[in-house]
Amino acid sequence: MQSSQKNYMNPYLAGFLLGMVLLASFMISGRGLGASGAARNVAVSAVISAMPEYAEQSTFYGRFLNGENPMASWLVLLGIGMILGAFLSGALSNRLRLKTDHGPRISTRVRLLFATAGGLLFGLGAQFGRGCTSGSALSGMAVLSTGGMLTMMAIFGTGYLIAYFFRKLWT
Repeated sequence: MQSSQKNYMNPYLAGFLLGMVLLASFMISGRGLGASGAARNVAVSAVISAMPEYAEQSTFYGRFLNGENPMASWLVLLGIGMILGAFLSGALSNRLRLKTDHGPRISTRVRLLFATAGGLLFGLGAQFGRGCTSGSALSGMAVLSTGGMLTMMAIFGTGYLIAYFFRKLWT
Protein backbone atom coordinates (compact mmCIF):
# COMPACT_ATOMS: atom_id res chain seq x y z
CA MET A 1 0.00 0.00 0.00
CA GLN A 2 1.43 3.33 -1.05
CA SER A 3 1.33 6.35 1.17
CA SER A 4 0.18 9.43 -0.70
CA GLN A 5 1.60 12.29 1.33
CA LYS A 6 0.33 15.69 0.23
CA ASN A 7 2.42 18.80 0.67
CA TYR A 8 -0.13 21.31 1.91
CA MET A 9 0.53 24.43 3.91
CA ASN A 10 -0.39 24.32 7.56
CA PRO A 11 -4.03 25.55 7.59
CA TYR A 12 -3.43 27.80 10.61
CA LEU A 13 -0.50 29.46 8.88
CA ALA A 14 -2.52 29.78 5.66
CA GLY A 15 -5.41 31.41 7.56
CA PHE A 16 -3.04 33.78 9.31
CA LEU A 17 -1.40 34.74 5.99
CA LEU A 18 -4.82 35.29 4.41
CA GLY A 19 -5.68 37.61 7.28
CA MET A 20 -2.42 39.51 6.74
CA VAL A 21 -3.20 39.88 3.02
CA LEU A 22 -6.66 41.18 3.91
CA LEU A 23 -5.17 43.61 6.43
CA ALA A 24 -2.63 44.80 3.84
CA SER A 25 -5.45 45.30 1.34
CA PHE A 26 -7.32 47.54 3.79
CA MET A 27 -4.15 49.43 4.70
CA ILE A 28 -2.92 49.96 1.13
CA SER A 29 -6.11 50.39 -0.90
CA GLY A 30 -8.66 51.22 1.76
CA ARG A 31 -10.79 48.29 0.53
CA GLY A 32 -11.11 44.61 1.29
CA LEU A 33 -10.63 41.69 -1.05
CA GLY A 34 -13.11 40.34 -3.58
CA ALA A 35 -12.81 38.16 -6.66
CA SER A 36 -16.20 38.40 -8.36
CA GLY A 37 -15.52 41.98 -9.43
CA ALA A 38 -12.57 40.77 -11.49
CA ALA A 39 -14.73 38.25 -13.34
CA ARG A 40 -17.35 40.95 -13.92
CA ASN A 41 -14.75 43.36 -15.30
CA VAL A 42 -13.39 40.73 -17.70
CA ALA A 43 -16.92 39.92 -18.93
CA VAL A 44 -17.78 43.63 -19.29
CA SER A 45 -14.58 44.27 -21.22
CA ALA A 46 -15.34 41.35 -23.55
CA VAL A 47 -18.89 42.59 -24.23
CA ILE A 48 -17.73 46.18 -24.82
CA SER A 49 -15.06 44.94 -27.26
CA ALA A 50 -17.27 42.44 -29.10
CA MET A 51 -20.57 44.38 -29.16
CA PRO A 52 -19.98 48.10 -28.55
CA GLU A 53 -23.43 49.13 -29.82
CA TYR A 54 -25.16 46.74 -27.46
CA ALA A 55 -23.00 47.94 -24.56
CA GLU A 56 -23.93 51.57 -25.24
CA GLN A 57 -27.68 50.76 -25.16
CA SER A 58 -27.48 48.54 -22.07
CA THR A 59 -28.00 50.13 -18.67
CA PHE A 60 -25.64 47.61 -17.06
CA TYR A 61 -22.75 47.86 -19.53
CA GLY A 62 -23.32 51.58 -20.07
CA ARG A 63 -22.07 52.25 -16.54
CA PHE A 64 -18.63 51.08 -17.64
CA LEU A 65 -18.40 53.36 -20.69
CA ASN A 66 -16.96 56.28 -18.73
CA GLY A 67 -13.57 56.30 -20.45
CA GLU A 68 -11.91 53.97 -17.92
CA ASN A 69 -10.83 50.53 -19.04
CA PRO A 70 -12.55 47.86 -16.87
CA MET A 71 -9.41 45.72 -17.20
CA ALA A 72 -7.34 48.43 -15.44
CA SER A 73 -9.06 47.66 -12.13
CA TRP A 74 -7.00 46.41 -9.21
CA LEU A 75 -9.52 43.56 -8.93
CA VAL A 76 -8.34 42.21 -12.30
CA LEU A 77 -4.75 42.29 -11.01
CA LEU A 78 -5.94 40.48 -7.89
CA GLY A 79 -7.52 37.77 -10.08
CA ILE A 80 -4.37 37.40 -12.16
CA GLY A 81 -2.34 37.18 -8.95
CA MET A 82 -4.62 34.43 -7.61
CA ILE A 83 -4.21 32.39 -10.79
CA LEU A 84 -0.43 32.85 -10.83
CA GLY A 85 -0.21 32.14 -7.09
CA ALA A 86 -2.21 28.92 -7.45
CA PHE A 87 0.01 27.84 -10.35
CA LEU A 88 3.16 28.64 -8.38
CA SER A 89 1.84 26.82 -5.29
CA GLY A 90 1.04 23.72 -7.34
CA ALA A 91 4.46 23.81 -9.01
CA LEU A 92 6.38 24.27 -5.74
CA SER A 93 4.51 21.45 -4.00
CA ASN A 94 4.80 19.09 -6.98
CA ARG A 95 1.01 18.92 -7.46
CA LEU A 96 0.87 20.57 -10.88
CA ARG A 97 -0.86 18.07 -13.17
CA LEU A 98 -4.09 17.64 -15.11
CA LYS A 99 -6.11 15.40 -12.85
CA THR A 100 -9.69 15.28 -11.62
CA ASP A 101 -10.31 13.99 -8.11
CA HIS A 102 -13.58 12.20 -7.54
CA GLY A 103 -15.11 9.45 -5.44
CA PRO A 104 -15.61 5.85 -6.57
CA ARG A 105 -19.32 6.34 -7.31
CA ILE A 106 -18.94 9.24 -9.72
CA SER A 107 -17.23 9.48 -13.10
CA THR A 108 -14.81 12.20 -14.14
CA ARG A 109 -17.37 13.57 -16.57
CA VAL A 110 -20.12 13.85 -13.94
CA ARG A 111 -17.62 15.38 -11.49
CA LEU A 112 -16.72 18.05 -14.04
CA LEU A 113 -20.42 18.70 -14.76
CA PHE A 114 -21.15 19.13 -11.03
CA ALA A 115 -18.10 21.39 -10.61
CA THR A 116 -19.12 23.54 -13.59
CA ALA A 117 -22.74 23.78 -12.42
CA GLY A 118 -21.61 24.65 -8.89
CA GLY A 119 -19.23 27.31 -10.16
CA LEU A 120 -21.91 28.87 -12.34
CA LEU A 121 -24.44 28.88 -9.52
CA PHE A 122 -21.90 30.36 -7.11
CA GLY A 123 -20.97 33.05 -9.64
CA LEU A 124 -24.64 33.87 -10.20
CA GLY A 125 -25.20 34.02 -6.46
CA ALA A 126 -22.18 36.31 -6.10
CA GLN A 127 -23.73 38.74 -8.54
CA PHE A 128 -27.14 38.58 -6.83
CA GLY A 129 -25.49 39.00 -3.44
CA ARG A 130 -23.34 41.88 -4.70
CA GLY A 131 -20.09 40.08 -3.98
CA CYS A 132 -18.34 36.77 -3.63
CA THR A 133 -17.30 34.93 -0.50
CA SER A 134 -14.11 36.92 -0.08
CA GLY A 135 -15.80 40.24 -0.71
CA SER A 136 -19.02 39.80 1.22
CA ALA A 137 -18.04 37.40 3.95
CA LEU A 138 -14.30 37.69 4.54
CA SER A 139 -13.96 41.44 4.08
CA GLY A 140 -17.36 42.03 5.67
CA MET A 141 -16.43 40.06 8.77
CA ALA A 142 -13.10 41.91 8.97
CA VAL A 143 -15.00 45.16 9.53
CA LEU A 144 -17.53 43.44 11.83
CA SER A 145 -20.37 43.82 9.33
CA THR A 146 -23.56 41.99 10.29
CA GLY A 147 -24.15 41.30 6.59
CA GLY A 148 -20.68 39.77 6.28
CA MET A 149 -21.30 37.47 9.23
CA LEU A 150 -24.72 36.44 7.93
CA THR A 151 -23.23 35.82 4.49
CA MET A 152 -20.52 33.56 5.92
CA MET A 153 -23.09 31.61 7.96
CA ALA A 154 -25.34 31.26 4.89
CA ILE A 155 -22.48 30.08 2.67
CA PHE A 156 -21.20 27.44 5.09
CA GLY A 157 -24.67 26.43 6.28
CA THR A 158 -25.87 25.91 2.73
CA GLY A 159 -22.64 24.06 1.90
CA TYR A 160 -23.13 21.64 4.79
CA LEU A 161 -26.80 21.14 3.92
CA ILE A 162 -26.12 20.45 0.24
CA ALA A 163 -23.11 18.24 1.06
CA TYR A 164 -25.41 15.97 3.08
CA PHE A 165 -27.39 15.11 -0.06
CA PHE A 166 -24.34 14.62 -2.30
CA ARG A 167 -22.03 12.86 0.19
CA LYS A 168 -22.64 9.39 -1.27
CA LEU A 169 -21.00 10.47 -4.51
CA TRP A 170 -17.68 10.93 -2.68
CA THR A 171 -17.45 7.96 -0.35
